[in-house]
Amino acid sequence: MGKRVSILVAAGALAVAPAARAQNWTLVWSDEFNGSSVNTGNWTFETGGSGWGNNELQYYTSGANASVSGGILTITANRVNGGFSCWYGACQWTSTRMITAGKRQVLYGRVEARISVPMGQGLWPAFWMLGTNIGSVGWPASGEIDVMEHVNSQTQVFGTIHWDAGGYATYGGTTPLANPNAYHLYAIEWTPSSIKWFVDGAQYHEANIQGNINSTEEFHRPFFLLLNLAVGGNFPGSPNSGTPSPSRMLVDYVRVYQQSSAPPPPPPPPPPGGTISPTAWYNVINQTSGKCVDADGWGTGNGTPLIQWTCGSGQANQQWRFTPLTSGYYRVSPRHATGLAWDVSNISTAEGQPLHLWSYVSGNNQQWLAQSLGNGWWRFVARHSGKCLDVPGSSTANRARLQQWTCNNTGAQAFRLVQQ
Repeated sequence: MGKRVSILVAAGALAVAPAARAQNWTLVWSDEFNGSSVNTGNWTFETGGSGWGNNELQYYTSGANASVSGGILTITANRVNGGFSCWYGACQWTSTRMITAGKRQVLYGRVEARISVPMGQGLWPAFWMLGTNIGSVGWPASGEIDVMEHVNSQTQVFGTIHWDAGGYATYGGTTPLANPNAYHLYAIEWTPSSIKWFVDGAQYHEANIQGNINSTEEFHRPFFLLLNLAVGGNFPGSPNSGTPSPSRMLVDYVRVYQQSSAPPPPPPPPPPGGTISPTAWYNVINQTSGKCVDADGWGTGNGTPLIQWTCGSGQANQQWRFTPLTSGYYRVSPRHATGLAWDVSNISTAEGQPLHLWSYVSGNNQQWLAQSLGNGWWRFVARHSGKCLDVPGSSTANRARLQQWTCNNTGAQAFRLVQQ
């Protein structure tokens, strides 16, 4: 969805020879759109009619043009007659733009979505990604990865990267697609050496990013995801009287995987003397499930559930700092919201009381005794109740909500600290 100008880097400078595809990927996050509304724990609606850097004509509403039903997200573009203000005057169209910024991010992996796009002059649906640092460095220094763009009624789709190489740079490819209105699986496979584009499992484009070639350092940092249906703009041109209203972009699912073709490196040994560094950030990984302690949906508010989730690279909501208090107790705070801490809800001493994040106020229900179990494993005991941090029922499922439970020396209460 970046501004469309001529390619500034020669194709040969970025293209790499085809390589064998990795066969194994582990799902680390997905939205299957199985509810009755957009999950705002995953997505935020961006709003406005500023033109979005491309002279687009639509006004993005706060959810009015997005619906979820039957396992499908529908993003609808509607022709309107006033009611919203755009850069050119009264808006002619409304639509939706959804982003995972601050909630879900990815650094390397397979990113895919199964999508049906609308056909018509001036329609510009896209599934794409932006660097999480865009707020501080701006575009294109943030980097942009367009997993899929489609314009008008063309029988092709686009895959492109945009970045800053001492000035704006872009490199893209296309592939024929006989019926874009049907569901197709659009994906990238992103590693430290390359980004590859796929439609329905067939690779059609590749960019070399190894060693930051051509100043591609942007693509070695975390990105967030976007889904939107633009109308008009520099790339597709303006709609006409034949452009259908409503026009609908349908999304079956969005999924993010990490490569697992090779076993992960072994975790580092516990610090000397079985101590925990007060300045380090740690993943806290359960022995039974192998999953990380996670602040649900990247929540930054009081009451954010403490869950387990598949460990992801560079995910600040899975990184924890242990601040020493007294007598071996710690305050445990997340990297993405350092003012919060592990907290037993309602200061309860009951079995099965759920855990969440809460502003740290020095409560005994926010203080955790770290007890070494040997071989790099730990358990954490709440000061007010004497009960242990616990995965209910020894569950291995994502989003199992953590609780306190009488300490019982099971794997559900054993955790390894892996420094990040």
